[in-house]
Amino acid sequence: MGTAVILTREHFSVAEGGSLAPGTLLETAPCGAESGVPMASLSRALRVAATCPRRSRTRGLGLRALTGQAGPAAEKSVPYRRTLKDPQGPSTVARGPSQPLPSTAHVVVIGGGSLGCQTLYHLAKLGVSGAVLLERERLTSGTTWHTAGLLWQLRPSDVEVELLAHTRRVVSHDLEEETGLHTGWIQNGGLFIASNRQRLDEYKRLMSLGKAYGVESHVLSPAETKALYPLMNVDDLYGTLYVPHDGTMDPAGTCTALTRAAAARGAQVIENCPVTGIRVRTDDFGVRRVAAVETEHGSIQTPCVVNCAGVWASAVGQMAGVKVPLVAMHHAYVVTERIEGIQNMPNVRDHDASVYLRLQGDALSVGGYETNPIFWEEVSDKFAFGLFDLDWDVFTQHIEGAINRVPVLEKTGVKSTVCGPESFTPDHKPLMGEAPELRGFFLGCGFNSAGMMLGGGCGQELAHWIVHGRPEKDMYSYDIRRFHHLLTDHRRWIRERSHESYAKNYSVVFPHDEPLAGRNMRTDPLHEELLAQGCVFQERQGWERPGWFTPKGTAPVLRYDYYGAYGNRMHEDHAYGRLLGDEYTFDFPPHHDVIKKECLACRGAAAVFNMSYFGKFYLVGLDARKAADWLFSADVSRPPGSTVYTCMLNHRGGTESDLTVSRLAPGPQASALTPAFEGDGYYLAVGGAVAQHNWSHISTVLQDQKFRCQLIDSSEDLGLISIQGPASRAILQEVLDADLSNEAFPFSTHRLVRAAGHLVRAMRLSFVGELGWELHVPKPACVPVYRAVMAAGTKHGLVNAGYRAIDSLSIEKGYRHWHADLRPDDSPLEAGLAFTCKLKSAVPFLGREALEKQRAEGLRRRLVCFTVDEKVPMFGLEAIWRNGQVVGHVRRADFGFAVDKTLAYGYIRDPSGQSVSLDFVKSGDYALERMGVAHPARAHLKSPFDPDNKRVKGIY
Repeated sequence: MGTAVILTREHFSVAEGGSLAPGTLLETAPCGAESGVPMASLSRALRVAATCPRRSRTRGLGLRALTGQAGPAAEKSVPYRRTLKDPQGPSTVARGPSQPLPSTAHVVVIGGGSLGCQTLYHLAKLGVSGAVLLERERLTSGTTWHTAGLLWQLRPSDVEVELLAHTRRVVSHDLEEETGLHTGWIQNGGLFIASNRQRLDEYKRLMSLGKAYGVESHVLSPAETKALYPLMNVDDLYGTLYVPHDGTMDPAGTCTALTRAAAARGAQVIENCPVTGIRVRTDDFGVRRVAAVETEHGSIQTPCVVNCAGVWASAVGQMAGVKVPLVAMHHAYVVTERIEGIQNMPNVRDHDASVYLRLQGDALSVGGYETNPIFWEEVSDKFAFGLFDLDWDVFTQHIEGAINRVPVLEKTGVKSTVCGPESFTPDHKPLMGEAPELRGFFLGCGFNSAGMMLGGGCGQELAHWIVHGRPEKDMYSYDIRRFHHLLTDHRRWIRERSHESYAKNYSVVFPHDEPLAGRNMRTDPLHEELLAQGCVFQERQGWERPGWFTPKGTAPVLRYDYYGAYGNRMHEDHAYGRLLGDEYTFDFPPHHDVIKKECLACRGAAAVFNMSYFGKFYLVGLDARKAADWLFSADVSRPPGSTVYTCMLNHRGGTESDLTVSRLAPGPQASALTPAFEGDGYYLAVGGAVAQHNWSHISTVLQDQKFRCQLIDSSEDLGLISIQGPASRAILQEVLDADLSNEAFPFSTHRLVRAAGHLVRAMRLSFVGELGWELHVPKPACVPVYRAVMAAGTKHGLVNAGYRAIDSLSIEKGYRHWHADLRPDDSPLEAGLAFTCKLKSAVPFLGREALEKQRAEGLRRRLVCFTVDEKVPMFGLEAIWRNGQVVGHVRRADFGFAVDKTLAYGYIRDPSGQSVSLDFVKSGDYALERMGVAHPARAHLKSPFDPDNKRVKGIY
């Protein structure tokens, strides 16, 4: 019989970073037994695992509580020391709460891990004295206690770089200054390994972004890497990224300091107090709100609950009727014996081998992310300071990568193994913010193994969210409201996407990557029609939308194959997968010329865009006009038949959305195109990727202001076909029974017309800067109307085009994209959209006071358009240099085929701290840094394409 490595129950203690300390013993035994001879090294573990019978990779292996005798003298004083040593086990001794429960609290935080402690700390710093944290066991008892505690400062997201910077500041400086307690912060640096050119390109992009935030980093050659880390094999390297101020923190020390600081400001931490229920009330307007938290030891009345329960967050959500889309999985690492010469070396991430090497004093913790993680199918509410048996069959792949990178590991012993639960989400982003189903119920969970490093930044933003109604930074990517209920209700989608999230944890983040999991969830009526014409689809919040059209045949998205894991057979001949693989580049993709043809056809003749995935809402009722005046920054209360481009703002003046709002006239009878209503009515069209965010924002405002009106979602009932280009009028004149002249059908108007015999709502709008119309079509009529348009367009050069063309055409024209150029922390004034704000009127609207203050004080930053004459691809995150100083970074970039240049948009600041005037913008000498290379750039105050807006007026 083969042998397997197991962990004995003796000699447990906790080392810095939450792993098991020196002195923890390993034994070897026949597979399934518990006796044997010592395991010699990682390489022997690898050979032994190969001899063991393979176990099912879909089956959980059972948890094990860490109980036993006292450990060696090297133990640290940590909150859970007694629990670890308790011979009866942590859940078998009757214990009451660590202190009496208060009868009321302003906020109750559930879960005493990294996020719970950080949120409590930041709530206390904001002056919330009546905040209570409830932990069912002891602090850090779930996932936090065994985390590796790594902190890397650079990630491919500007917002995450800011969040990480705050965490680092809290753990390396603030907490020790406030409490006198050391958090266990060790600044030994971080080293990212690149064993191929694309990975090195990604690191160069991170380096450029870091310059905009003052994060020191260096791209090193293999020889320089060897000099820094002598034990590393560099023979197969292209280079590395070295960040000297990265480091690690001790989860126990950090959480202790956080709660000590919070308690000093009046917060309470109550351990040994499991939550058993969330009491909910329904107000006079039918809105569900948090009322109280129930525990085994009493209840606490509160209007606000924060779910920081980690892998148990779904169970806490169920208590309140809130869906929490995350999946619990096993994640493992091993701790080696002492390694001579490893002291003071940086932590290492070898993304291509999918392993990390965390310095552990004079040893290493070795872990990674595999394509076949083990799901924790039945999350136990009895689990506390426990671990799973490590499945060496799953973990073996990481040993090979680790030994290749640090060869001395081949002869290094394994001191201990750690395999615990982690939670992963469908889009690899945390779940934060107020749940749409329940007011006052906030989430701070689903951190995809990054809870410690993101905890400080996210805890601060979550506290601001609770106290001030929204976070300070743009947290849309984390906001739970980003998911449509059709997705959070779908278990297969959550499981598939969360698996892919884990499996691709260390994958290169390419600009045009698409998921393979959870596809074809939401398709519109034209899906099959366009697929047959070569459509290559993108996925956005479950919707399949056209990306571009390949001339090489059809490219359907096949069912998810789990990357060959769990007995699934990988797709061998997958046209969509091959085309997606071509996108895995930071250069122009092979089909760059195909997208160019779509763009130039739109500029020269006409293109048809299927935008059916757009959100389509009706706002109707007695108070609909009051609601519209308050919600929308522009004046949308114009005569019926008008359409207005506008923004929706938050109270800080930030942009929550940009959309079109069309004033409706009551119809003789209700239909998909005009619902029955009393009072006033408006038709809202919003980007499909952010439709749920829009819906939630509007619903929240209607509830808070108590407007008597109704919001109706018709997104699934209507399609949207847009025809744009110089020939669009001639084409549609053959299809529509209406006069399309400038006089009869002006720009920014809409009306009900017949298209090929079907009633549709036609709007004269453009999102690409051309003469064009949108046709909002009832679902049954979409195919016949589309076919009629295509038939009429044959002699005019009409082509199908996708969103890749829209991205290029819109940036060329200077049209803003929400969540790229516009985010909740960007104001319309900063973004050059002052024309969307009715500041010249006396009508109050949400965010008006903030805009007026900003206008009076001067803009501290502005969104600027740049062009680069060199034909280099840019995608965003490039550093912006002005007169030799970094003044910002690029938010969005693309290639403009009509101007034949790379275009980029980014916000710039004056390094002196003064307001950014137009003269400041015009007077600078600019360059955009791409992968460490600065490319001269020209700043523009107007769109470089058709700056006088003649084309949208039909003037060619």
